[in-house]
Order: sequence, then structure tokens, then C-alpha cells
Amino acid sequence: MDALLSSGSIILLVILFLVVTGSFTIVPQGHVSVVTLFGRYRRLLHPGLGLKIPLLERIYKRISLQNRAIELQFQATTVDQAHVYFSAMLLYSVLDDQERTIKNVAFKFVDERSFMQALSRTIEGCVRGFVATKKQAEVLSLRREIVEHVKKEIDSTLETWGYHLSDLQINDITFDEEIMKSMAKVVASSNLRVAAENEGQALLITKTKAAEAEGNAIKIAAEAERQASQLRGQGVALFREEVARGMTQAAREMESAHLDASFILFAMWTEALRHFASEGKGNVIFLDGSSESMKRNLQELMGVNLQDMLNKDGKK
Repeated sequence: MDALLSSGSIILLVILFLVVTGSFTIVPQGHVSVVTLFGRYRRLLHPGLGLKIPLLERIYKRISLQNRAIELQFQATTVDQAHVYFSAMLLYSVLDDQERTIKNVAFKFVDERSFMQALSRTIEGCVRGFVATKKQAEVLSLRREIVEHVKKEIDSTLETWGYHLSDLQINDITFDEEIMKSMAKVVASSNLRVAAENEGQALLITKTKAAEAEGNAIKIAAEAERQASQLRGQGVALFREEVARGMTQAAREMESAHLDASFILFAMWTEALRHFASEGKGNVIFLDGSSESMKRNLQELMGVNLQDMLNKDGKK
């Protein structure tokens, strides 16, 4: 009898232990537990220590509220029949921890695999529909437009499932090998054309600058020559004035001394001969040495000087 009592006590203690331990459950941080009663949704348990009715209530599913990422690889066709291969990274999460949202997440799909399949196929369909309206040459520059189009199209659908699309990154866009080779040739030829244009522009600038520099040098040389000619002319004019002034002064002095003024002409003539002999480059100098030629030449010189002096007096 005591043995029966002791075994019954043990069984009672075991049952009591199971009931007590089955009444508590721990919900990890970032998760929500869905509790069902006989298979019917009953309530939610949030992070921490929770209570449930043992043997009647059970944890149907623990749903993570954290971000999740998956890799997607799929193919699309452009309007000009070019095959495009995409490699993308999808970042998504549960929309919030509200009861309606958690119920959608827990009961919309049979399992996680079915949800992932529906999500990936929906995104692939959105991308394919967008790419089908674009040409091959446009696709590479439309990464942002593709992402915006996908978010716009599937955000409302994901919300009915209880999820939110946080980000979609298109990591790689490739084409068939033949198309890639042709695109590389197009880029190479375009680069060569740009390089040729740049080289032509550089040569044009160099030639233009050289022509401008040459023109400026010619202007400077012409201006210098003009100024030099002007100075030479002024020097010749001053020389003539000084010669005329000296001859006039000498003639006056000769007249005051009652001497013949033609002696001055003779002196000038002999001085000219001496200058020709000393400065001449040749070995022979041909001159008319007659007195009549000397007088005629000197009179012509004096007439020219006198005319210059009269012109200057008239200008004054």
C-alpha cells in the first residue's frame, strides 16, 4: 500500500512538473510567437517570458521581425530581343508586429519556401515587364529606374502578405557573349573617336596660338622698324640742320673777315673725298673732280638744306 502511494505521488509530481514547465515559454528578442488553441489562432506572445495553457495551447510559429536577405538570379529580354542576365540582392522584413500583420505572415503561405518562391517570382516578373519595354543599349543605365519600378509595383502586394521590401540592389547586369563583344567594340570605337577629336582640338589650339604669336611678333617688329625709321629720319633732319647752321655761321665769319666763302665749299668737298676714301669698300672711286662739278654738287646740297629750313619755318 505504501508502495502504491509512493508511486502515485511520483506520477503526480511528474504531471505537475510537466504542467508547470508547459505553462511557460520564452520568446527571443526580435521575434513574435503565434499561439493557437486546437489549431485555431488565439493570440500573440512578444519577446520575454510568456504563459500559455499547457496541453491545450501551443506555439504554432515563431516569426522573426529582423531583416532578411536573399540572392536572386534571373533573365529578361529587351524589346530588341537581347537576353539580359540579372544578379540582385533582396532585403526584406516583416512590416510590423501588429496582430493583423503577424496573422498574414503566419497563415498566408503554407511554409517559408512557398513565400520565398512567390516573392522571387513576383520580383522577376516586375523586372522582366520593365525590361521588355526598353532597348538593349538603355538597360545598363537604368538600374535606379528598375529598382524604383519594382518597389512601386510590389510594395502593395507585399503589404497584404505582411512584409515590406527594404531594398533591392542590382549587383550585375550582363548580356550574351556576342553582345558583350559588340558592345566592347562600340565603346572602343567611341573612345578612339573622342581621342581623335581631342587630338584635333589640341592641334588646332597649338596652330592658333603659334599663328597668334607669329602675328604679334610681326606687329612688334613692324612697330620697332617704324620707330627706328622715324628716329633715323629725325637724326638725318637734325644733321642737316646742324650742317646748314654751321655753314651759315662759317659763311658769316668768312664775310666778316673779308674772305671768299667758296673756300668753305672747297673744304667740304675735300672732306667728302677723304670720307669716301676711308669708308669706301671698293678699291677704285670714280668722282668728277672738276671745280664746276664741285660747285654744282655743293649748291644742290645747300639748296636742299635751305628748302628744308624754309619748310620748317613755314610750319612754325
